[in-house]
Amino acid sequence: MLDGLVTDLGIDLRKEFDVAARSLEATGLSSYEAKAYVALVAMGFGTADDIADLAHIPRTSCYKVLKGLEEKAFATATAGRPIVYRPEDPSVVYGRIKADLDETFAKLELLHEVVREKGSPQLIFTITGVPRVVDKISELLDEARASFIISTPAYPQLREALGERMRRALSRGVQLTVIVEPGVRVEPGVRVVRAGGLVATDVVSDDSLALIAAPDLSACGFSANPFLAQHLHRFLDILIREGEGKGEGKAEG
Repeated sequence: MLDGLVTDLGIDLRKEFDVAARSLEATGLSSYEAKAYVALVAMGFGTADDIADLAHIPRTSCYKVLKGLEEKAFATATAGRPIVYRPEDPSVVYGRIKADLDETFAKLELLHEVVREKGSPQLIFTITGVPRVVDKISELLDEARASFIISTPAYPQLREALGERMRRALSRGVQLTVIVEPGVRVEPGVRVVRAGGLVATDVVSDDSLALIAAPDLSACGFSANPFLAQHLHRFLDILIREGEGKGEGKAEG
């Protein structure tokens, strides 16, 4: 549909489509999800086949991709057959992403202030690679004795690693709080708070250990500084209070 199309101003529409999709990947969308969202915006609405054709993604993957966009509040689907998808208004998406970035940079400013005040050159340690980041989150859960809070858009990716560990933590009497997107399944007995538009993965263990990871878990910053952990806990408390105010904070069984 867009291939070979050039506007009167000499703009290659396919090239602009690809640039927009690559930029959206920075919000935590996969490559296919980003392309599908741009295609939806371009069309206004469409079926999975329509979107796959315009976005240049495999038709066999398109329903899974569109489900991901629904879960991340980038698209909605009709209940009919065939299913028709509509994009979330770009201005709404932008507002949500901006709010998330504001929160993230507020955390970064906090880190900067802590380093400046405490003069701790090794306050935060960087860990890279998904397996190592997942291992570190698992380690924090295993070592928790009183409380463990995790806010993450990647819980489905973490469930296999954390599920049994959470059951063991509950048996130790650890208070577990998981902040996740609506509809994400969490282990029974865990206090669950539902929140939309989560970006980073934030972890606080026993109010003394803190971790902040990228949306795709490819890298994280870890700190054993209680001052920083308690400040991160305050950010998570805001999400918890908002979720409880909407009746979305409870133990699931």
